[in-house]
Amino acid sequence: MQETWRWFGPQDPITLRQVRQTGATGIVSALDHIPTGEAWPLKDILERKQMIEDAGLVWSVVESVPVHNAIKSRTGDFKRMIENYKTSLINLGKAGIETVCYNFMPVVDWTRTNLSFEMGNNSQALRFEMTDFAAYDIFVLKRANARTSYSEAIVAKAEKRINEMTEQEIALLESNIIAGLPGGEGSYNSETIKDAIELFAAFSNEQYRGHLFAFLEEVIPVAESAGVKMAIHPDDPPFSLFGLPRVVSTAEDARLLTQHVNSVANGITMCAGSFGARGDNDLVGMIKEFHNRVYFVHLRNIKREEDGSFMESEHLDGDNDMIGIVNALLEEESRREAGDQGLGLQIPMRPDHGHTMDIDVIAKTTRPGYSYAGRMRGLAELRGVIHTVDSMRRLMK
Repeated sequence: MQETWRWFGPQDPITLRQVRQTGATGIVSALDHIPTGEAWPLKDILERKQMIEDAGLVWSVVESVPVHNAIKSRTGDFKRMIENYKTSLINLGKAGIETVCYNFMPVVDWTRTNLSFEMGNNSQALRFEMTDFAAYDIFVLKRANARTSYSEAIVAKAEKRINEMTEQEIALLESNIIAGLPGGEGSYNSETIKDAIELFAAFSNEQYRGHLFAFLEEVIPVAESAGVKMAIHPDDPPFSLFGLPRVVSTAEDARLLTQHVNSVANGITMCAGSFGARGDNDLVGMIKEFHNRVYFVHLRNIKREEDGSFMESEHLDGDNDMIGIVNALLEEESRREAGDQGLGLQIPMRPDHGHTMDIDVIAKTTRPGYSYAGRMRGLAELRGVIHTVDSMRRLMK
């Protein structure tokens, strides 16, 4: 697999020189200065590409060209924004960038309740705590009918939890859950997020899936013509939040998506952490089933709890079968080397998220999930697994 690294552009405290020192050869980046919904100019794409190449690296994957909420809800001037999206894909193809990761999650991107969960070794991890989320949803946001989204046991725990929290702790919880949006679409506060939730909660899963399919029907032919492969990122977490629809959470979701628009340009980002947050997702089986539609990989491990809570564990210590996942991906690369459908020989992989370590805090080279030392540790561990599994596969031939 090609080792890649998520880089947030010139404002990232981690430099391209530092990225190269990790051993990664590819960069995963986006033009976050372009407002979501607007077209990416070819000039800006080429400038970013040149910046990356001048550092001795390649721009392997765009993560992401964000899909505006107007497109997802099919409201406002969504038609103009879809045309802008097509333009962005065409320009990326002209620049020779072949893989675009995107998501179709409504309202918020990946969601956690704790961005600095203390680990046993004193590093910090990301965590989703169902009780805390329910406490915010029911007693702070006060979403209509929120109680019906949770079991009686969770509601009771949530009420106890909120009564024990200080105002500062509640404010931090709210910030962790709703403050950020990807790209240039802005951010929420407790009032504006209510409006967004109300808009999207009106859609059933099937209605919302129809919005995704309508989007793909328009952009996938353009992507295919431009030589660009679209790789949708799964919902994170892969179950409903705030009563919102989820349509990229399971193997069946991926099956419906790839079958509905049967094009080589319509693919999947295999995010082990997102799909793996559901115990009923067989990640190795999914890689084998959708092998020729897996265009990008996030390798991350998690530890699940019965109530839906989970934490992002060390890359080789969690509920995901990382050895099996790597083996299945290497099998797919072997098929591609044999000429399967003319796909790229290497699948871009990045260590997804990483724990925040003391050196990250001292050097100020971190943002939640995207520390330097933590990700470098994860990449080194994954590199060892890949090398070992690949060596064993060759010995057994």
